[in-house]
Amino acid sequence: MAHKTVQFIIGQILTDEGLRARFLDRPAETLSSLRDMGFELTNAEIDALTRTDYRLWATGAEWIDSRLQRCDLGSPAPGSAKPKPRR
Repeated sequence: MAHKTVQFIIGQILTDEGLRARFLDRPAETLSSLRDMGFELTNAEIDALTRTDYRLWATGAEWIDSRLQRCDLGSPAPGSAKPKPRR
C-alpha cells in the first residue's frame, strides 16, 4: 500500500470541492479514475476509502480553515438547488 498516496487523496477530497462532489456522488469511480491517472491505489485502499463514514467526507471540509480549501466555482454545490433564471 502506498500510504503517502492515500494521505494525499484524503487531503484532496477534504480540500478540493470539485473532487469531493464527484467522490460523494460516485466514490469508487472517482478513485478508479485517479488510479487510471497514475495514482497508486490498490483495490483494498479504494474499498477502505469508499467504506469510510460518509459524514467525514460530507462535513470534514468544514473543520479545515477555508484558506486551505479549493472551491469549485463552475458547478453548484452538492445538494444545492439550481439557480432560478432571471426574468
